[in-house]
Amino acid sequence: MEIDGRGYEKIFPNGDVYFGDCKGMLPHGKGKYKWSDGTVYEGDWEEGKMTGKGKIFWPSQATYEGDFSGGYLHGSGTYIGSDGSIYKGSFKMSSENGIGKKQYPNSDVYEGSWREGVREGSGRYAWSNGNIYIGHWKNGKMSGRGVMKWFNGDLFDGVWSNGLRHGSGFYRFGDGSYYLGIWTKGLKDGPGTFYPAGSKCNLEGQEDKRKKRPPRNSSTDLEESLIPSVGRSLSKITSSFRRGSGRFSLKTSSLDDDLGCSSSVTETHGGETDLLDNGTVAYERQYVQGVLINERVRNISKLSHKTKERLKFAKEVKRSSCFDFFEGQRSYYLMLSLQLGIRCTVGKITPVPMREVRSSDFGQQARIRMYFPRKGSRLTPAHYSTNFYWKDYCPMVFRSESEAACLPDTCAAVVTAPWNLRELFKLNAADYMMSICGDDGLREISSPGKSGSLFYVSHDDRFVIKTLKKSELKVLLKMLPHYYRHVKAHDNTLITKFFGAHRITLGHGKEVRFVVMGNMFFTEVRIHRRYDLKGSSQGRFTNKDEIDESTTLKDLDLTYEFHMDRLLHESLFRQLSLDSAFLESQQIIDYSLLLGLHFSAPEHLKSLLEHPDSLHKAESTDTAVDGDYELIAEIQPTRELLIPPKSLLLVTHEPGSVSPAPGPHIRGSTLRAYSIGNKEADLYLPGTGRLRVQLGVNMPAQANHKLVQVDETDSSEAELFEVYDVVLYLGIIDILQEYNLKKKLEHTYKSTKFDPMSISVLEPKLYSKRFIDFLHRIFPLQP
Repeated sequence: MEIDGRGYEKIFPNGDVYFGDCKGMLPHGKGKYKWSDGTVYEGDWEEGKMTGKGKIFWPSQATYEGDFSGGYLHGSGTYIGSDGSIYKGSFKMSSENGIGKKQYPNSDVYEGSWREGVREGSGRYAWSNGNIYIGHWKNGKMSGRGVMKWFNGDLFDGVWSNGLRHGSGFYRFGDGSYYLGIWTKGLKDGPGTFYPAGSKCNLEGQEDKRKKRPPRNSSTDLEESLIPSVGRSLSKITSSFRRGSGRFSLKTSSLDDDLGCSSSVTETHGGETDLLDNGTVAYERQYVQGVLINERVRNISKLSHKTKERLKFAKEVKRSSCFDFFEGQRSYYLMLSLQLGIRCTVGKITPVPMREVRSSDFGQQARIRMYFPRKGSRLTPAHYSTNFYWKDYCPMVFRSESEAACLPDTCAAVVTAPWNLRELFKLNAADYMMSICGDDGLREISSPGKSGSLFYVSHDDRFVIKTLKKSELKVLLKMLPHYYRHVKAHDNTLITKFFGAHRITLGHGKEVRFVVMGNMFFTEVRIHRRYDLKGSSQGRFTNKDEIDESTTLKDLDLTYEFHMDRLLHESLFRQLSLDSAFLESQQIIDYSLLLGLHFSAPEHLKSLLEHPDSLHKAESTDTAVDGDYELIAEIQPTRELLIPPKSLLLVTHEPGSVSPAPGPHIRGSTLRAYSIGNKEADLYLPGTGRLRVQLGVNMPAQANHKLVQVDETDSSEAELFEVYDVVLYLGIIDILQEYNLKKKLEHTYKSTKFDPMSISVLEPKLYSKRFIDFLHRIFPLQP
C-alpha cells in the first residue's frame, strides 16, 4: 500500500517507527507502523488508532487483512495463522465473531457462526476424512439439534450436548436399517426401537405423518444440503427428532481433540438382518448407560396402525423455543411478559438498601405493580409482547442478595431470620435472571397432571414455572409466612422450593398467575422413571398403552421396594414426617411425593453370584436372566442371601472433588451414611464421578422387584427378584390444595362409591398418616 508524499517518518524512543499522515502528533490517515518486535501494520489510521482498512504482519508469520476499528481487528477480514489455518469472515474486538469460514491445518473446514473466537450458533463442519456435521454449536462443541453423517454412510439426526449425542435422535445405517433412540453423554440410555434394513414400517410410510412434520432427509438429500451456506436456518437443515433406543456396539475413532468435537462413531448390528422375516420384525429395546437390559421382538405386520405409530415414535415432551408456540402467539406473549416482569422487578428490588423483613412484606398487598406498554415507559423497556400489567407478590420475601436483619420476636407469623427465600436456597439474583430471562428463553412442556396448567422450564432446567388457579395463589400467599418459617428451620426440607409468585394481566383483561419453583429433576444423570405417589389407590394407575419414558406413573404402577443405607433412611423419614406435619397444620391435602429413578448399570452385567452350597440347586431351578439384569433368588432363612454386583459406591465426602450439579438451591447439607462410618457421603457413579448425597438428591438405593409370589407353606420354593442399583431424586409437590368445603363434599360423595381410605381426597390428618404409611411400605427399613 503506497503512502502519499505528504507523509513523514517518526522514530519513537522505544524503537517503533511510523511513516505516513499525522494529525498533530498522532497517526491519522494513511500510514505504516513498525513495532520494535517486528510487527508491521500498513493501512488507515484515526487519531492514533488503526481504524479502517489495513493489513498487519506478525513475527510469527501470521497475517490479517481487512477491517480495523479502535486498534482492534473489527469487521470483515482474512486471517492466516502461523499454523497455516485460514479464517475469512467477521471479527469483533480481534476475535472471530459472527459469520465466518475457517480451514484448519489438517484440512478440516468449518463454516458458520462464531462468538468470541469459538464456534457458536449454527454451522457446518467437514472433517478431512469425509465426516460432516450440520447443526448447532455452543462453546466450540456440537450442542443442540444437528445432523452428523459419517464417511461410511451412517447418519445421526438428533440432539447433541458438549460434543456428544445427548437426547432423542434417529440413527440410520448405511445398509438402510435404523433405530430411534435416546442418548446420554454419548451412550444409549432409555427405550427405543430398531428397524432392520428393508423394514416395511419405514419412517416415511405414513402419509398423515408427512403432513404433520417436514420430510426426513435421505442420504442423497443430506449430501445436497451440505453446501457452504452459513446463513441457512438450522430448521431448514434438520428435521424433527424422535425418541427410542437400539442395541449396537460402539467403535470410536478419535478426532482432532483441539477442535473440541466428539468422536466419530460407527455402530454395527451384528448381522441381525439375516434373522428377519421379510422386514416385518422390529426390536423394542431398553438401554441403561449404553448397556442393553431388555429386548422384545415384535412382528410389525400383525400390529394395529396405532401400535405401529407408537413403536416408531415414542411420545416426547415438547421442547420448543419461545417462537414455536401453539396456535397463535398467546403462550409466547405470556412467556415474554413473564421474562420482562421478572427481569425488571428483580433488577429493581435487588439494589434496595438492606432492611429487616417485616410482617407487611407478606400477603396480597405486599406487591410491586408495573405497566409494560409496547413502546416502553420511563420504568420499562419497549418490547414485542402485548401491553400488559405486572404484579410481583411479596418481593422482599423472595428477594436474594440481601442481608435483612432479624424479624421482631413479636411477629408470630414469621420466624426470625436474617435471610430471604432465594438466599436460603443459596441463589443470587444474577443467576436467577440469567436462567429465566436469558436469550435462550423458556420452553413449554406438556402438563403431567389433570390441572390443565401451563408449564415452562428454564433453558438450563433449573426452574419450573407453572400457571396457578386464583385459589392456589391465595393459598400460597396465605401459607407463605409459615412456609418461610419451615424452610428456615429445616434446611433439608423436601417440600417444593418457591422462588417467586407473579400475576400478568394482558391487554384483553385475561389474568394469568405464575409460580416459579425449583426443578427437582435438575440432575447430571437421566431420569429413567418418574412416579407421582399420594398413597391412595382409587384410579392411581396409568394405561399401559400410554406409558413411555416421559410418562409420570402413579401409585399402582410402582412395583419396586427401595432399600437404602440406614442413616439415609432415617434422615429421609425424619424430614418426611416434619414436612407432612407442616402441611397438615396448614390444612393441605392432595400433595404427592415426586420420585425420579436413575437406573445404574452394574459393573458385571451377566455374572450371577451364587453360594457354593446352592450351585446344584440353582442349576435345577428355573432361575432366568432377563436381558443383562440378574434375577436374584432370595433363599429361605436356612440359606444365605445372594448379593448382586454393585455399580454404586458411597465414599467419604470430599467437597473439592464433587460435581456442583444439581445446584445448592435445590437441597441442603450433605447427608451422613452408616455404611461409611457415620461420615458425610458422596456417591461415586461410574461414568459421572462423585455426586454429593443430599436429602432427595443423589440418594443411592437398591430397587427390588418381586417376580414370583411364593406359597409360604412350600419351603422348597424360592422368591425371585430383579435387583437394580438406582439413584433417587424426590420431593413433595402440589402443596397448594386446601381441605375446603368443596373438597369435603367431594370426599363425602366419593366415599359412598369407594373405600374412603382409597380415594385421594381425605381429611388432612388422615391424608398425612396414609401418605407416610405408604412411603414406609415402599422404603422399608433394613434390619
